[in-house]
Amino acid sequence: MKTKNSIFFLMISFLIISCDKQSIFDEYKSVGNSWNKDSIVNFKLPKLNSKKQYNLFVNIRDNNDFPYNNLFLIVSLEQPNKQVKIDTLEYAMTNPDGSLLGEGFSDIKENKLFYKENEAFNQNGDYKIHIQQAVRKTGKIEGDKQLKGITEVGFRIEPKE
Repeated sequence: MKTKNSIFFLMISFLIISCDKQSIFDEYKSVGNSWNKDSIVNFKLPKLNSKKQYNLFVNIRDNNDFPYNNLFLIVSLEQPNKQVKIDTLEYAMTNPDGSLLGEGFSDIKENKLFYKENEAFNQNGDYKIHIQQAVRKTGKIEGDKQLKGITEVGFRIEPKE
């Protein structure tokens, strides 16, 4: 039953994404069902119009194995001149009753998380995004070695309206 739900979700997601006219870039990478704290998910961005601004999103697909209320990420934007802008971000991932936030018809939920608003890409060359999980148990210094429940990490770019 779980496999049927997952296949159904993937088919519906494909239909929704393929009909999406707002997205300039929308890509996912699988991390299995456990995201290692040392595993960095990388995206090479397409060439973007330097005269326009864009809204940037981190997309997360998770399931009921996700054990926390919040998700902490370290997101790095590497510019063509090799300068890197690093942000540590926190996102709420559950409702007060513990149920997962996000869109989806099965136990897999998709979360579109704001990263940057009105971002300009005015340097010529390749931009890259690096995303790493930084979840820690309360009172612990060491990060969660294997973060369960995250299945895919994505990145999305939309034009500013």
